[in-house]
Amino acid sequence: MSADSKYITTSDDVRLHYLEAGSGQPLVMIPGWAQTAEQFKHQISAFSDRCRVIALDMRGHGESAKSESGYRISRLAKDLYDALDELDLQDVVLLGHSMGCSVIWCYLDTFGPVRISKLILVDQSPFLTSDPAWSAAELEASGAIFTAETVYNLCNALSGPENEATVRAFIGGMVTAACRPEDKEWIIQRNLRMSGAHAATLFYNHCSQDWRDLIPQIKLPTLVIGGRVSIVPWKSQVWIHEQIPGSRLEIFEEEQGGQHFMFIEGAERFNQIVAEFLR
Repeated sequence: MSADSKYITTSDDVRLHYLEAGSGQPLVMIPGWAQTAEQFKHQISAFSDRCRVIALDMRGHGESAKSESGYRISRLAKDLYDALDELDLQDVVLLGHSMGCSVIWCYLDTFGPVRISKLILVDQSPFLTSDPAWSAAELEASGAIFTAETVYNLCNALSGPENEATVRAFIGGMVTAACRPEDKEWIIQRNLRMSGAHAATLFYNHCSQDWRDLIPQIKLPTLVIGGRVSIVPWKSQVWIHEQIPGSRLEIFEEEQGGQHFMFIEGAERFNQIVAEFLR
């Protein structure tokens, strides 16, 4: 990966770090919960010959400032708005992984499609926390993987002395059995860079967001990517695809790296699919 390390300042004076390489149409990439811009290293190197590739570290993540406030999806969406505005980007392709999709959905809900031309949504449930009253069809569409109780338990563990063990178990379960141990450890170490207390606050807010009414309103050209054995149920990615007219769906099989980090485990195929979508 060859990229320049740069910073912008948000409207509430938080310094955000980003990696930038290449020139051309902007491809802005937003990592998931507690993840970092450098996790897009394979995409930065693959697309900087045709795009102005920008990978953001959200507040509290990676090299960005560890602010004491703002660990909500709504504030992260405003941070994204601030970044696009300060860099004066137009005709942007937004790529979000995991929670990064929620940031995109909140951006669209709050600001509309201003500055945005295309979306790439990678492996995020429309709503993470299940309602006991839901039908089987509602549960399948939502892609919920937590109950209210498990959300509280995980947040308490993240913010306490068991933070590292909790992150290792949680994130370690998001790769395939074929993932190289050194790659798995590298992913875990990126996540451990975020404060446990801030990670817990953001995780709780993330799990309370329901995007099922927003997703059918999306009119932008959209690529939806999921994994057959991902922690995010693949049928929820089918539901997202079915709600967005003209969208494209790609599901990675297990042998293709089809868990939550398919853009790392299956980088070659992932990049090929994204390249086709960018044409």
